[in-house]
Amino acid sequence: MDRSLLAHLPVVLEVHRRQGFAAAANALGLSASAVSHAVQAVERALGEPLFTRTTRSVRLTASGEVFVAALGPALDEITEAVDHVGAQRGRVAGVLRLNVPRIALPIAITPMLRLLTARHPELIVEIATDEGLADIVAAGFDAGVRLGHTVAQDMVAVRLTPPLRIALVASPAYLQAHGEPATIADLATHRCIGYRFVSSGAVYDWDLKEHGKPVSVAVPGPVRVTDSLYAKELALLGEGIAYLFEPLVHDELRDGTLRQVLPRAGVEEPGLFLYFPQRAGQQAKLRALIEVAREVEAASRPGATAARAPVRTPR
Repeated sequence: MDRSLLAHLPVVLEVHRRQGFAAAANALGLSASAVSHAVQAVERALGEPLFTRTTRSVRLTASGEVFVAALGPALDEITEAVDHVGAQRGRVAGVLRLNVPRIALPIAITPMLRLLTARHPELIVEIATDEGLADIVAAGFDAGVRLGHTVAQDMVAVRLTPPLRIALVASPAYLQAHGEPATIADLATHRCIGYRFVSSGAVYDWDLKEHGKPVSVAVPGPVRVTDSLYAKELALLGEGIAYLFEPLVHDELRDGTLRQVLPRAGVEEPGLFLYFPQRAGQQAKLRALIEVAREVEAASRPGATAARAPVRTPR
């Protein structure tokens, strides 16, 4: 193969991962024409089109699927080799791509990001917020963040937060206008800010505790969202009762802009985990992230020391 084509291969892979030429150009810092030229050069060398292009989408052809299936792992191995050599010299560089839900940003990602970028100035951290359950390998991410019970069993997981308790919250103005629920059954007469899953499209029934036993409650309300941080914003505006993780509303509960209702009804979730494929953990940039993640998680425990949390798969 013409060695000049080697520089074009990552471009082909990025077009596939980004599902478009313009998005790939933006991610790679290239012009759209340069991306198009690179793909055309590879297609000419192969004698086969790799992508089917329409005004609305860019999709792999059958030949493109075969080529990219082999290309992705090969480029990953090259990247790992370069990272390994760099790590031996104590250098962490390149782009670290993370797929995270928005709720993880204030709870876990921001504290890690501040440490990571200060410690490794040559590293670029790219964060894509995603409320769905993305396939991080197919989408070209180095790692993702999810609640523990949603992490696939074939992934390595590192705890980012302690278990997270649910809080039902509303503004003082809302409670003054509508009263405060005394029981879970009272939620049926309140304006509850609902949640719809992005991946499945299902409406989420609130998981709560009643007399120490788990219950699932279909709540009424005029608004449903796919973003917990927006539910918090609506609660602050007095639009209803929101179902949120306690760390997201810690400051508001302290300063009184939100009040907790039915405090005994809140369940505890496993917490947030960083996850990635087994092989990816050998990359210097991901090892640097894991080190910082352990430090931040250890520091978040009550009375914690600097001891590092073990890598484990959540059950």
